Amino acid sequence: MIGLGTIINAAGVLLGGAMGLAFGKLLKQRFQDILNCACGISVIFIGGAGALQKMLVIQDDVLASQGTMMIIASLCIGALVGEWINLEYRTEEFGEWLKKKSHSEKDPLFVEGFVTTSLTICIGAMAILGPINDALYADYSILLAKAVLDAIIVLTLTASFGKGCIFSVIPILVMEGSVTAFAKLIQPVMTPQALDNLSLVGSMLIFCVGINLVFGKKIKVANLLPSLVAAVGCAFLPFFS
Repeated sequence: MIGLGTIINAAGVLLGGAMGLAFGKLLKQRFQDILNCACGISVIFIGGAGALQKMLVIQDDVLASQGTMMIIASLCIGALVGEWINLEYRTEEFGEWLKKKSHSEKDPLFVEGFVTTSLTICIGAMAILGPINDALYADYSILLAKAVLDAIIVLTLTASFGKGCIFSVIPILVMEGSVTAFAKLIQPVMTPQALDNLSLVGSMLIFCVGINLVFGKKIKVANLLPSLVAAVGCAFLPFFS
């Protein structure tokens, strides 16, 4: 069934969120604080490892880096576009709307939990390649693996931030559902180089999410999201190939 992978992924998010919500209530504040820090450190290393995996290559038995100009161009262009649209504010505004609709006005961490979790699980090549494979080849294996990873991530974040994290299922359904619906149009654009660029820049944005988790909000990660589109575009420009 087309779209089954997205449903499985969403189910993983909900399951992880429900478990995190149940376990989080059993933890005192100091344990929630250290768990939040542990989540941040984990996200930092996940993002860093993903970025380095694409940046570092062995050429003539020498370790070298690649994609430097693509990274600079994508992040700068994406930052300008994202700041102009002010995606960070709009994402938080949507979080506030969800907060009111879910009668969670007394939850001070609702919006932060929603935004942080949404960014963590929606950024990356798996969220694009998975729905494409699901729609075109009835292969939901990538999204099945992602569902397991997302369940663990959402579980730990929900234990720390509360039920706002569970509402990250909405952007997951919208994003992966849209990619599934337009898979035939998107597939030609997602060349191996484009996916590598997407994975590299996406991993760097995940790293930034981890920085915010550990050190407080330092980076407007949502305003950097257009960098992902710029990274894919760079794959078709001779200067960055």
